[in-house]
Amino acid sequence: MNIRAETPADYPAVEQLTREAFWNVHVPGCDEHYLVHIMRSASEFLPALALVAELEGQIVGNIMYSESAIVSDDGARHKTLTFGPLSVLPAHQRQGIGKALMAESFRLAKALDYAAVVIYGDPENYKTSGFVCCKHFGIHAGDGKFPVALLVREQIPNALSGIAGGFQEADFYEIDSASAADFEAQFPPKERLEGLPSQLRFQSLLGALAED
Repeated sequence: MNIRAETPADYPAVEQLTREAFWNVHVPGCDEHYLVHIMRSASEFLPALALVAELEGQIVGNIMYSESAIVSDDGARHKTLTFGPLSVLPAHQRQGIGKALMAESFRLAKALDYAAVVIYGDPENYKTSGFVCCKHFGIHAGDGKFPVALLVREQIPNALSGIAGGFQEADFYEIDSASAADFEAQFPPKERLEGLPSQLRFQSLLGALAED
């Protein structure tokens, strides 16, 4: 496997693999490929941390980052990183490709002076890569709650010592459904399924809060 920086020539393949990776996983269909498409033009996007994984010349995975922040009670902003989507083609999932992409991106990110990586995701998928529940650090969502799916990884031990507050991610994560539908219309039709186990787990995680 070869992990390298994404180039503009990779954009169509990355959008296609993201669509394949997320189709019917969280909801019927998906809009993560549209997110990939729009985030590259956002000011928060970090091209230096956009990576692809290749096997025998085929792009089988990718990871993309944007700048986010923890806003403490006194209004101070503390820069953080957020990745997503992290995509691996279905035929190559559960083979360590996602973990390898994360590990390489964490290595590169150390030079960028960010205290932590903060994401929304399934804890079972990320706990082995150093992520813990947000409540461990006193970091909450915009509504003041501590979702179990809000996960934090310190880039440097104790980097978040004394830092607590609300997590703020880039605005482009609030996707316009009509624009996403227009973008999806450019791709060959795929069947939308609902009620799948992965969708039910995603729904359960959305409202789950960390226990005291």
